[in-house]
Amino acid sequence: MLRILVIDDSAASCWFISDCLGGAGHEVFEAENGKEGIKIFKRIHCDLVITDIIMPEMEGIETIRALRKIDPAIKIIAISGGGKQSAQDYLNIASALGANLTLQKPITQEQLLCAIEIVNVEKGECK
Repeated sequence: MLRILVIDDSAASCWFISDCLGGAGHEVFEAENGKEGIKIFKRIHCDLVITDIIMPEMEGIETIRALRKIDPAIKIIAISGGGKQSAQDYLNIASALGANLTLQKPITQEQLLCAIEIVNVEKGECK
């Protein structure tokens, strides 16, 4: 199974994602923002990072760029529910800056597990 870092300032989103991933057998680490996430990533190298885009301290876009500098091959899934702009605008930027896959909140357990499978085996789309 995978070591996955979840970075999200929403306690409810973080809990949901961690619960889904832990239930699927993955080892999950959590961070409330990008700054904390980068510290954890440097200490505990993970196979995959799932990051929200709109967060305090260090937003997801900055986090993706910092992760790519540390490990250009790290798999990244960006998630967003939007903010001042639409979620899709933020997710398009995240994709352009290096996210392997993007998901718009709210996310279902099936979408989440399928996304992890896609980025790890790069085999196409979920049905």
